[in-house]
Amino acid sequence: MTALLTAAQMRAIEKAAIDRGEVTGLELMERAGCGVIEAVFEEWPELRTTSHRAVVLCGPGNNGGDGFVVARLLKDWGWAVEVFLYGTPEQMPPDARVNYERWVAMGEVKKIPLDPFAGRPPFMNNEHGLFVDALFGIGLSRCLSPDLVGALSMMDHGGTTAGWRRVALDVPSGLCADSGRPLKDGAGRSGAIRADLTVTFHGMKIGHLLSEGPHQCGKIVLRDIGLHGKRGDVQASVSMSDYITHDPSIVQKAEGHKFSHGHALIESGDHGRSGAARLAARGALRIGAGVVTLASPPAAMAENAARLDAIMLREVAGAEDLARVLADTRINALCLGPGMGTGPAQADLVAVALGDPRPQPLSSEGEGRRLVLDADALTILSQRPDLFAALHGNCVLTPHAGEFARLFPDIAAKLAAPATKGPAYSKVDATREAAARARCVVLFKGPDTVIADPFGRCAINAAVYDRAAPWLATAGSGDVLAGFITGLLARGFSPFDAACTGAWVHVECARSFGPGLIAEDLPEELPSVFRSLGL
Repeated sequence: MTALLTAAQMRAIEKAAIDRGEVTGLELMERAGCGVIEAVFEEWPELRTTSHRAVVLCGPGNNGGDGFVVARLLKDWGWAVEVFLYGTPEQMPPDARVNYERWVAMGEVKKIPLDPFAGRPPFMNNEHGLFVDALFGIGLSRCLSPDLVGALSMMDHGGTTAGWRRVALDVPSGLCADSGRPLKDGAGRSGAIRADLTVTFHGMKIGHLLSEGPHQCGKIVLRDIGLHGKRGDVQASVSMSDYITHDPSIVQKAEGHKFSHGHALIESGDHGRSGAARLAARGALRIGAGVVTLASPPAAMAENAARLDAIMLREVAGAEDLARVLADTRINALCLGPGMGTGPAQADLVAVALGDPRPQPLSSEGEGRRLVLDADALTILSQRPDLFAALHGNCVLTPHAGEFARLFPDIAAKLAAPATKGPAYSKVDATREAAARARCVVLFKGPDTVIADPFGRCAINAAVYDRAAPWLATAGSGDVLAGFITGLLARGFSPFDAACTGAWVHVECARSFGPGLIAEDLPEELPSVFRSLGL
């Protein structure tokens, strides 16, 4: 899995390498500056062929030091370069100060005009060019000052519509690198710069994938600065849920019979509300569960029978019937919620599912029957503290933002509060806190889906940048995801691995199908996705 880093972890990696004498701070700045130039020329090849105009805004920290390197390299390339400094040279760390002085030997350093009534800043004129944001990097801990926000607002309005390409170093200034949230002042105002291209170094930062990070970053490019093999200096605690690409065999069926690959049971809604459960059942079957059974209320038996072939069907009139069905120990995964309803009878079904007589230890892998609670089942949990208290380590909760707020209102309120200082409270923090409280895996849905277990393990499944799949915002897609996870649980995946793998495959199916997607298409696209993985 690809590790994601916090700002503190990135600084620790750099410090450890410098302390060992493997690299100097000046060498890291030089490599970062070179990486930015390479990324800019790859993104806009026309800029390589001749000289252009560049405006570089440098801050008083090491990010500004990187900016002075970029200015010097562009000047050497023959560009007309203007450099503006926020702060004073005396505020700079030693390495950044050295690069400031190297630039001073080549050109002028101007002060950023901060008078909000001065009109259009002089660094924004009608010429086309490159705008380099090297003001504040990953270490920003407070919102941008109002005077700086006013000066930079013209740059945000100018942007590519006026022919400017905007590139940010590490993260756009004003954005929290740990949460992807723009830092705001007491009045709720933020001044985060929006880039067309963001160049980051050594490893992706968590904030590049969360919240408003992808929107503010534009396109993200990762550049090596010679810190290979140094990730062991910190233990990255968040990863990208992409590990199926490293071991696609985890979804293979090499041998065995149908019950060797698990038996999943999906609870259906009543007459006229059964389609969501059929979507989940189809997803569970397609992803490889050996047997899938739909538990149907009597009134929905006819419509379910008319739409199902390979999926088995059992009549379940209530909690007693469900308990009898679950006496079949071959049923090792269960999904409740899609289209199920939220009345007392449905709450009794959840109680039966959570009251499995087999041991339910709180363990990192989980043992016994595993359970996905989605949609209406989450509403029931939010209304029934006794059922919430019965959650255990074999459960996976799959809330979207509204369901998360009903289940964890205080956590959701913290996440919704304005981010006034960094590192800001993030979706990762919220999901981890929720998983610890629920004592089970929580998959918090969205373009920046976060999966966490009760022990702090966490992964992000981000459908952003070149992996964006906005057409997933369609009715029923979440039901299919619940089915994918249930099918993987039936196959023996741990709750955390099933949630991560199911979320990753869900996005890949959407990307493989493309625009025009409806929920029914997602399970049918799985064979193409599996073939692309060499399965």
